[in-house]
Amino acid sequence: MQLERSKCALIVVDVQNDFCPGGALAVRDGDAVVEASNRAMRYFDNVILTQDWHPEAHISFAASWPGKELFSQVEVAGQPQTLWPVHCVAGSPGADFHPGLETDRASILLRKGRSKDLDSYSAFAENDKKTTTGLGGLLRSLGIVDLFFTGLATDYCVLFSALDALALGFRVTLLEDAVRGVDLPAGSAQAALDRLAGLGAFISNSRDLGEGR
Repeated sequence: MQLERSKCALIVVDVQNDFCPGGALAVRDGDAVVEASNRAMRYFDNVILTQDWHPEAHISFAASWPGKELFSQVEVAGQPQTLWPVHCVAGSPGADFHPGLETDRASILLRKGRSKDLDSYSAFAENDKKTTTGLGGLLRSLGIVDLFFTGLATDYCVLFSALDALALGFRVTLLEDAVRGVDLPAGSAQAALDRLAGLGAFISNSRDLGEGR
């Protein structure tokens, strides 16, 4: 795969301790994305790292909803909101990037989910579908046309980031070996890949990117 570096960017989604084995909201084999993401980063001049960065008592935490069970759903800002374990609290070890991730290769760091009363799965917009992060405009100003995605989790933050990227008119490629899913409900990770492919995203592999630096 030949990349026109000036028009491409890699978005590495939420490769954080709380989403890796041993974390508060661990994705099965979540740490397997680290090596593949590092491999992919070597082929890009523009690398964006996203990071969940929640305040305490965030709206997405089941602990913020007395009487509600983990992984049940409520409605927030007119959208369904899954209630998660407390995770990625700003400044906590769980919010840190996985120690094996080569963060020094990043040119942009985007922290999302910072509002107490609103969650953000996508790197481009909050879950209210109205409040943008500004990333789309920034990438356009840099002349970026093609976006590649790695990270966690396939069926949540990767999915919604890729969907928004497609809606904004970017060409999207998902590097399948460099993502892992929560798979809640069962089958949702594969369904996310199928949905993206059906909307025109390319499904590829970090080893297909060609020679790195």
